[in-house]
Order: sequence, then structure tokens, then C-alpha cells
Amino acid sequence: MPPYLLLQSVIVPIVAGGLCYLVAGKLGRKVGWVALAGLAAAMLLLLVYGASDVYSGGSIAESYVWAGAAQANILTFGFLADGLSFPIVIVMDLVLAATAVYSMPYMEKRIQAIYGGDRPSRFGMYYLNLLLVAAGLTGIVLSTNLIELYLFLELVLVPTFVIISLFGYTKKERVATIYIIWNQLGAFIFLAGIALAYSATGSFMISSLYAAQTSSLAYWIVGLILVGWLVKMGIFGLHMWLPITEAEPPTSFAPTMAVVSGVGTYVIARVLLFGMPSTFQSFSLPLMAWAVVTMFYAGAVTVAQSDVKYIFAWSTMSQNAYSILGLASFSLLGVAGGVFYFVSHIIGKFVMFAVAGILLTQTGLRDSKEMGGLAAKMPLTASLFVIGALILSAVPPTSGFQAEWVMFAGIFTQGATGSGTYMAVAILGLVATLFTVAYTFWPIKKIFFGSLPASLEGVKEAPLTMTVPLLALVIASFVIGIYPDFVSKFLIDFANTSGHFLGGGTG
Repeated sequence: MPPYLLLQSVIVPIVAGGLCYLVAGKLGRKVGWVALAGLAAAMLLLLVYGASDVYSGGSIAESYVWAGAAQANILTFGFLADGLSFPIVIVMDLVLAATAVYSMPYMEKRIQAIYGGDRPSRFGMYYLNLLLVAAGLTGIVLSTNLIELYLFLELVLVPTFVIISLFGYTKKERVATIYIIWNQLGAFIFLAGIALAYSATGSFMISSLYAAQTSSLAYWIVGLILVGWLVKMGIFGLHMWLPITEAEPPTSFAPTMAVVSGVGTYVIARVLLFGMPSTFQSFSLPLMAWAVVTMFYAGAVTVAQSDVKYIFAWSTMSQNAYSILGLASFSLLGVAGGVFYFVSHIIGKFVMFAVAGILLTQTGLRDSKEMGGLAAKMPLTASLFVIGALILSAVPPTSGFQAEWVMFAGIFTQGATGSGTYMAVAILGLVATLFTVAYTFWPIKKIFFGSLPASLEGVKEAPLTMTVPLLALVIASFVIGIYPDFVSKFLIDFANTSGHFLGGGTG
């Protein structure tokens, strides 16, 4: 195994981003291939040198002294790849690699529309910030230290703000400001929870949180960290920022926004559910109920949308709540399924947002009411949209089906062994999934079938650089759906090993 493997997985995208910025003036949009190379290198390093160890139940850990040795227990940072973090990092890198390729033709048109001509340096700015986001997300998932995690969170925040403000759509500067205010609020609440955790344990290490459960501050620690991340996931009541900040960035970046908001699933699992389980359990039922309310509300609002970007922006809020419901069930399968659902969701959401971007670049339209009959002109795009709908609606043999049945098996296990209230919430959660079927399949009829407007007679299929990345992720979803152990074995083995306190089994 090469030295500094996990550190390289964070550093390589940053270096690639800097290189993109430097050579964009000569390469123009083709600098996207440099970004792809950086993301692919980071992913392949982990797969080649780490997959077998983690798959067999092991882990990869690295530790670095941040400051003076006298304070090593406080100022040590590190990275950990195990059954919980490893599959998430791999799938995130895969989605971001697909984004790097898809962005080349999309951002060419977007930059021309905004800046009135060919601006090669703008490609460098876009890809630099995209790769900084990639490095930040990897750092969040691999971090072993709460302050380190917070700093990587900030690393994601700033370049996201830059991309929205430079390349977004309607009132892009205002949308970027909304994004940074709300996400800084969530980060500030999270930081307050970190400060209390240090007061209780004398350490910022995530592994030290278990000892905080005996502290009088335990419920405040869990409450603050949980609310901070629920803000960033856009749960009902804290959601006002999320739809507009996913719908108005450049569509090539919108799938990454879904990853940015959904990564809270991982943090809640790592920091609270496995870090402070007995305290987190007290939040289980109200959090499940909150998730179900979010699923119904966001699902109903999504069905009412006609703008293709807002359809998938609002649906992110609903599907984040699916994962929260699984985590809050406090069962082995529910927790594993909740994280699995996040992994599948970001694959499906990339496909759907990418199709929305294809529709925008090929037709100039976002409103599904102005479309129709496009399957005849764009058969491959129509097929990809249908498959994306299958993934999000959890239809076999996609990854969505595997994730959702694992998650609901755990949720109903908790309902069967717990109080009647748990069962009622579980049933309502299952009913709420019908909204997903409605808002993913209904647009298919409006956009791709029926009569073709005369204004769209000249529409052509998207270039391969826009469709091939979608095909790659569709194949990945089918592979995971047919052989779910590529993801579920990591998660379930980790939950079995680390979550002996959880209810429910794996059978």
C-alpha cells in the first residue's frame, strides 16, 4: 500500500484543480479531461489499494500531528476509510468524475451565454472550484477529528458559493448569498456542538464522543450537531434555502449540490449514531416523525412543479428525508439502508439533473409544459430519464431498489419491536414513497411523449460527452442493484461490528 493513501485522495483533486486553473487558457473546455484525470486517480488509488482490506472487514487509518506534540490529543488530524466511509467516497468520486466530463459541453454554452463569447479562463475557475468541492467532500467523509471535519465543510462552502455566483441562473448572486448564509448558520450550530463536545471530553476526536454520553451536556451536544446538519440537509422548517440553491446553479453542478446536502447522512451516522448512540436514541422517534413530515411536504410540492430543475431540487429535500428516516429508526438495516439510499440517490439524481441540463442546452427550455414529444428527437436522453426515474423510484434491478428495501426492512423491524407509534411512522414513510413515483414518472409523459411543438422540430440528441457520463452511472446503478454487496456488505458489516447497540438483525 502506498504511503499517505488517504491524504493523497484529498490532495490529488486539489492539485488537479490548481493545474486546471493554470492550463485553462490553452485548453479551454478540454481542461475538463484534466479534472477527470485527477478525480479518477484519487478513486483508483483507493480502489486498487484499499478495497480488498475494507471489504474483508478491515480499515485504513492515517494520523498526522497538526501542531505541537504536547497537544497531540487535541491537535492531531487523520483520515479513516472503513465500511462506512469507503463506499461513500468511491461513489462520490464516481459522480464527480462524471460531472467533470458532462460539464465540458454544458459549461461551454453556459459561459458563452453569460459572458458573450469564448472565455477559456472561466473553465479554469469552474473546474478549480469543482475540484475543491470534491476534495472537501472527501475530507468530510474521511475525517477523524471534529475540527478537521468542520474545516473541510468550510472548504466545500466557499467554492460552491463561487460557482453559483459566477455561473448560476436567475439572480445568481442573491442565490449564492442565500446558500452561504443558511449553510454558515448550519455550520455555526455544528461548531457550537463541537465546542460542547470538547468541554465534555477534552478532545476533538470523533472516537472520543462515546465518553460524552455520561456528561450533563450530552443531549445539547447531540441536539446542536443534529440541528446543524439538518439545516444543511434542508429538512422541513429548515428547508427554505435548498430548492432555489439547487435549481439555480449551473445544471452541471446541480448533482454535486445534491451530494453536498446529502453528505449530512454520513456525518449524522458517523458522529452521532455511532459516536453517541445511547443519547441519539432519545431523538429517534421525533426525528422519524420529522423525516416523514418532510417526505410528505416535499413530495407534494415536487409534484406541483413544472420547471424540470425545480422538480429535482425539491425532490432532493424529500429524498434526504428518506435517509434520515432510516438513520432515526435506530436499527441495523435501517441505518445501513439509510446510508445506502444516499449512495443510490446521488447516482439517480445525477442522471435526472443531467437530463434537465441536456433539455436546457438542446431546447433552451426548463418548463415541462412547453415540451412534449421529445422521445422521437432525443431517444437516448428519454431512455436515460426513464432509467433515472427507475433508480429514484426504487424499481429493480436498480440500486434504488436494493437501498430502499434494506432501509424499510430495518424501519419496519423497529416498528414491529417498538411501540405502535414507530409502526405508524414506518407505514406513513412507506406511503410517502408514492410521491417519488409520481414526480419522477409524470414528467416523462409531459416532456417526451404527446405532440411535438413546432418550435422543437429542429432539436437534436445531445453530444456523447453529455450522455456517456450518464450511461456510466446508469451501469453502476444496475451493477449495484444486481450485486448489492458492492455497497451493502461494507455498510452492514460495519453496522454489525460497530452498532451492536442497535435493534434489529441482518437476516
